[in-house]
Amino acid sequence: MADGIHVLVVDDDADVRGLLAAVLESNGGTKVTEAASGAEAMASLGHEEFDVAVVDLQLPDHSGLEILRWARAAEVDTELIVLTGHADVETAVEAMRLGAYDFITKPCKNAELREVVNKAAEKKALRRENSALKEVITRRDGLPIIVGASPEIREVLAVIARVAASDSPVLVQGESGTGKELVARSIHLQSPRAARPFVSINCAALPDTLLESELFGHKKGAFSGAINSRVGLFEAANGGTLFLDEIGEMSPAMQVRLLRVLDSGEVRRVGEERVFHVDVRVVAATAKDLAHEAGDARFRWDLFYRVSTIVIPVPPLRRRRPDIPLLVEHFLVTHGRPGKTLRFSPDGMERLLDYGWPGNIRELRNLVERLHILHEGTEVRAADLPAEFGRVAAPSAPAAAASRPATPASEPAGVMVPLAEIERRHVEQVLNATGWNKARAARILEVDIKTLNKKVRDFKLSQGD
Repeated sequence: MADGIHVLVVDDDADVRGLLAAVLESNGGTKVTEAASGAEAMASLGHEEFDVAVVDLQLPDHSGLEILRWARAAEVDTELIVLTGHADVETAVEAMRLGAYDFITKPCKNAELREVVNKAAEKKALRRENSALKEVITRRDGLPIIVGASPEIREVLAVIARVAASDSPVLVQGESGTGKELVARSIHLQSPRAARPFVSINCAALPDTLLESELFGHKKGAFSGAINSRVGLFEAANGGTLFLDEIGEMSPAMQVRLLRVLDSGEVRRVGEERVFHVDVRVVAATAKDLAHEAGDARFRWDLFYRVSTIVIPVPPLRRRRPDIPLLVEHFLVTHGRPGKTLRFSPDGMERLLDYGWPGNIRELRNLVERLHILHEGTEVRAADLPAEFGRVAAPSAPAAAASRPATPASEPAGVMVPLAEIERRHVEQVLNATGWNKARAARILEVDIKTLNKKVRDFKLSQGD
């Protein structure tokens, strides 16, 4: 018998219920709940999740077939096995038509009962996994590549290796574009949960109503537009890791719901009374100082303490300048175009090392991809780089490109350019580079079409400017 199976045994005879429960529990790893009537069975199935229900066909208030019909109408996600003292082919056929997993005649052998229940539970587990895969795309294509050799990134890698084996929550802190999700994936893939799903969601990308449905799932008809029941991301990540990006943007109401799930390990879908037990490791990420946010009453202290058992700060690119040539080489390979070779001249690389990188690694990757699309030669010189790369003064002390010391986060630029202006130019350059193909531009910028359209309106951009 597989571990963790939860079985509901329904029979009005207390001696029979006790015997069935003892048989199922004798092999270990199986929890049995008993019900003495059809009404009690439906109440249990409606409020709690079971893998399998073994239901007697003849009950004083409802027949086993009536329970099957109710379970199908209520979309109860439990495999039902009908148990009867009278072999009846017609009844067996009707039970199977109504969705029963199997039909067993009493008295049955103990080994037969355990085997049928075990196979039914395996079917339930497989169905849940398939449903989860339809809800999210999980990538298990080997260990993520965290490129770098600087002391700062070596420290991050060392912390990942130390914390991966535990189940403790992790908070990854760093500016936008520093690679926080890559850190989370690396933690997952070095952990005992690596064979299970890694599921991620950006908490800032959805309004509360949609975020609640995404995280916890919903029942069919729970709200307008809920035409089908849906598995939430907590359920989809069961046994694995759930990555909550930009957790600092979560509303107070959603923070309360999240805290309740983290404390109890129980999830209730929107519109349902049933509770689902989940085993999920949470890795959260934020570009904010959550302790400061909590001090200003914008983030709950209790949730902060719950998600920050381990904190991993990810340094911005300007503090790991020795890694820039390595990252450039990596992106030249991974974002290269067939038949085209690209390299940076010494003055081009010098300009990259002098730049402040407000968009961090994401900005560097997008630059390399854009150059692959637009640059006609094989060598990228300083003059070939976008205008903003010439507006940041080089450090006064010369240093070799590969050993340039990290620049403090507070180091002023030679000419200050507002971050919004840099973003505007960047969005405009990507749109122009893609011929205003917004789908491709949105992919390069790592935003959705709706967000890109908003930026176009806010920055008053138009094709042909």
